[in-house]
Amino acid sequence: MTIDRRQFLHAASAVALAGALPTAHAQPRPVLKAGDQKGGLRALLESADALKGLTYDIQWTEFPAAAPLAEALNAGAVDSGPIGDAPAIFALAAGTRIRLIGANRSDPYGTAVLVRPDSPLRSAADLKGRRIGTNRGSIGHFVTLKALASAGLKPEDADIRFLPPADAKLALTNGSVDAWATWEPYTAMAETSGHARVLVSGRGLWSGLSYLAATDTALATKRAVLADFLQRVVRAQVWSYQHVPEFSATLARIIGIPPEAARLQFERRRTRWQAIDAEVVAIQQQTADFYLQAGLLKQRLDVAATFDRNFPLTA
Repeated sequence: MTIDRRQFLHAASAVALAGALPTAHAQPRPVLKAGDQKGGLRALLESADALKGLTYDIQWTEFPAAAPLAEALNAGAVDSGPIGDAPAIFALAAGTRIRLIGANRSDPYGTAVLVRPDSPLRSAADLKGRRIGTNRGSIGHFVTLKALASAGLKPEDADIRFLPPADAKLALTNGSVDAWATWEPYTAMAETSGHARVLVSGRGLWSGLSYLAATDTALATKRAVLADFLQRVVRAQVWSYQHVPEFSATLARIIGIPPEAARLQFERRRTRWQAIDAEVVAIQQQTADFYLQAGLLKQRLDVAATFDRNFPLTA
């Protein structure tokens, strides 16, 4: 059979066009730039196998504390990330353009002021005149101020030194500070290693509230992605408490801490996600007002405007 030149060119053009059409109409998958603190969210989602069927890609970036995560949110380096109530207030007061889209509440015991096992300090009152290491604006900083206030002390009654977790831990170990105010999993790691004991726990001092924050830009361009991501986190949290051994093992592996520390901090936190309601907003306002009274905010922050309530939670 003979095919003339015109027939050949026509057939070749049709094949080329057919091959080009999918490429021409293909849309790139959205990318969620997800910030994380000490691998917590990533460990949760991976252990629960909650990342199946994604219609977007996730680019993870891990941070040792909320302060550098807030800086990354402000710079647009990440779209979203977990942040405690106190760090969120500092970030928002500094002009960081974020909204709080999901809330969770944990037992606040592990957000605590730690001392060395052989320390003579026995109560919050003993912190008077002592050197306390913590992250500025962190929930550890908040609990420090609350612990001092519970003993009738003012912030200036102690020598508060602002150090990131790794430096604060070392400072406590070598005696450069008398106490370290921190949070999980650092508290559980220090306890299970025998390097520290809890002097003052966060119970009665801190609400236990933390949030998933998202930048204004991400909310404008990736709202559906953020909604799907949050729902996966909520479902994975429910799964985690139904499978404690499996999740604790994955958590230890991903964030690189001893299994006993991973399990301790996970079990006692008892984290549960909840809707952002009037009570959550009121508690957040109390935290902001406390910082104003302590002189750490220059003007009152109306927190109601910092929430986006259009992300309903369904476990």
